[in-house]
Amino acid sequence: MLRKFIVLAIAISGYYQASAQDSTIVEEKPKPIISGSLDAYYRYNFANPKNDLLNNFTSFTNSHNSFELGMASIKLEHTIGKVGAVIDLGYGRRAAEFSYPYQTENTSLLAIKQAYLTYSPSSAVKFTFGSWATHVGYELVDAYLNRNYSMSYMFSYGPFFHTGLKADISLGGKSAFMVGVTNPTDLRTATNMPKMFVGQFSTGSKDDKFKAWLNFQGGKFAEDGRLTQGDVVLTYAVTDKFSLGYNGTVQSRSGKDSTGKWSDASAWWGSALYLNIDPVSWFGLTVRGEYFDDKKDILGFNSSIIVPTVTLNFKVDNLTIMPEFRFESAKDPLYIKNSGANTKSTGSFILGAAYHF
Repeated sequence: MLRKFIVLAIAISGYYQASAQDSTIVEEKPKPIISGSLDAYYRYNFANPKNDLLNNFTSFTNSHNSFELGMASIKLEHTIGKVGAVIDLGYGRRAAEFSYPYQTENTSLLAIKQAYLTYSPSSAVKFTFGSWATHVGYELVDAYLNRNYSMSYMFSYGPFFHTGLKADISLGGKSAFMVGVTNPTDLRTATNMPKMFVGQFSTGSKDDKFKAWLNFQGGKFAEDGRLTQGDVVLTYAVTDKFSLGYNGTVQSRSGKDSTGKWSDASAWWGSALYLNIDPVSWFGLTVRGEYFDDKKDILGFNSSIIVPTVTLNFKVDNLTIMPEFRFESAKDPLYIKNSGANTKSTGSFILGAAYHF
């Protein structure tokens, strides 16, 4: 009898011990998400210009007859409950040009693409505090996220990033609104400088085939200078193998004269259409047609430029190989021939490659 009791007691003890262990299991906390990318390219300008005249006026491909590292990126994201953080670092010429205000300082700010904190008090509202890539435009800084390797004029002369505080607000369905206050464009530190406002309205169809973004930035970028930029991005998936993209932007600027009076605003603007064709999973084709107008000489061109670009996309798992032909035709002789004479047009071949994980 005693023996049976002991066996029963051991069994009951084992049951309660197992139950206690189950009840004390600690829920595993969310782990950081790590992603990254790497891109490289070769560019050859058909004029074969001399003396470092590269016939290139847009971002990230400022070379000729040279193999170049674009950017090596690493991104860490972590969210727990209502709060989160993102650290996005980049190394290479693309990263240095992206953080161009700090190139001469050679500081750690060069490596920061994005670094921000988030707080979501509800499912409909999220606050972001820090530095983030711009909402303006169709194209993005990471090469693997674009279907053309070279960048548009609109991207190159628009904002790259903003540093400040913004709020993203869901309006229900496919619509949302963003508003924020930031340092002047592309500045991560701006002691005693004016602040600017940014905003965005986004919407789309129920089936996500059509999407639209209306973007804004405006305010004083210095005590004697101010700008206002309106931007629209549209995408439409005609079929699962053919889609369209559009980007149009207008940026006006004005300054103070010697008497402190604001001058009349002058504007540069651009417009681009993207045709994306994907006949099979491993191959795609993108044609970008851009018109860029700086006839008011705000950016130093004093001309207008038409830029057709054709890019092939060959995909092997996470690697995309992008042979590209880019042609530019300007109203005025902005480019250089091999002889050193000026010309109104030029062309380049680019072989780009981008990998992401």
